[in-house]
Amino acid sequence: MLTQEQLVDIHVLHRQGLSNREIARRLGISRNTVKNYLARPTVTPSYSAREARPTKLGPYEAYLRERIKAAEPDWIPATVLFREIEAQGYNGGMTQLRQYVSQFKKPEASDPVVRFETQPGEQLQVDFTNINRNRRRMKGFVATLSFSRATFVHFSERERQEDWLYGLEEAFAFFGGVTQHVLFDNAKTIMIERDAYGPGQHRWNQALLQFAKYYGFQPRACRPYRARTKGKVERFNSYLKSSFITPLAASLKQHGLRFDVSVANAHIGPWLEHVAHQRIHGTTGQKPQILLEQERFHLQPLPTKEHGRIATSSASRPTPIESLQHPLSVYDSLLEGRL
Repeated sequence: MLTQEQLVDIHVLHRQGLSNREIARRLGISRNTVKNYLARPTVTPSYSAREARPTKLGPYEAYLRERIKAAEPDWIPATVLFREIEAQGYNGGMTQLRQYVSQFKKPEASDPVVRFETQPGEQLQVDFTNINRNRRRMKGFVATLSFSRATFVHFSERERQEDWLYGLEEAFAFFGGVTQHVLFDNAKTIMIERDAYGPGQHRWNQALLQFAKYYGFQPRACRPYRARTKGKVERFNSYLKSSFITPLAASLKQHGLRFDVSVANAHIGPWLEHVAHQRIHGTTGQKPQILLEQERFHLQPLPTKEHGRIATSSASRPTPIESLQHPLSVYDSLLEGRL
């Protein structure tokens, strides 16, 4: 039976111009299945309860966890653990054992960084970063195009499902198009179950799937303990805090003004346009704005009205200028030349 994720992939790949034959080949299903679901766009597969299947490794999992914990902070190789449980009667394979214990292994600090470069219009990396200022906490939604390194940022009080969807909606409008894939962290608000149908085949939140179908992108998730796969957005988070958050908060404090979500959102747009996108990027050696102008030709167009509308909560919308503590001109005059 087709999963909801596969159904979304069918519609997304069809909108990207792939033939029914190619879609069927990529997803490992028949062309008739592709044709039938494209002819009935409102049909949605339903999930059935899945019973946990016993494995040969099951009786030894508790022992393995105890051994791993006892060895911390060091690590016992899988080959050694295999020999130990084999002596206790385990007759399964090494692959099953490696897959199980890998989830408990922490990343090694000395592991070299491998860059994952993508083609224009291929990938958007998104994340939420935590911002703490004087016991006040806020969230920053950060979306970075993997090719150009151009970035969109929106601040909010929380990190809810509607905050994710609103951030994506505004990011696509900001960039003027949609990438083929969107790479997420393993956020529980948008992913129900990781590897639900096999390695790399996740069960996503229904609202996100509908959103992906509407905009025409395929959701992807970075591997656990491998945040480097979305390192482009992670590195920008550090730059955002040091080059925007800290200077802005310090200037506001000097003038007795409070740093909050509404003020941050009022100033982030000009900073992105005139500072972040005009810097020479350390990896590409070019300004993100220059590469963005190239990448926009490779983005998928924004959905038209006939595709329907996915409404996001108005609770996450930017605070109107009128609701700031003081008129925006007051902030601009006090902070002129500092950001």
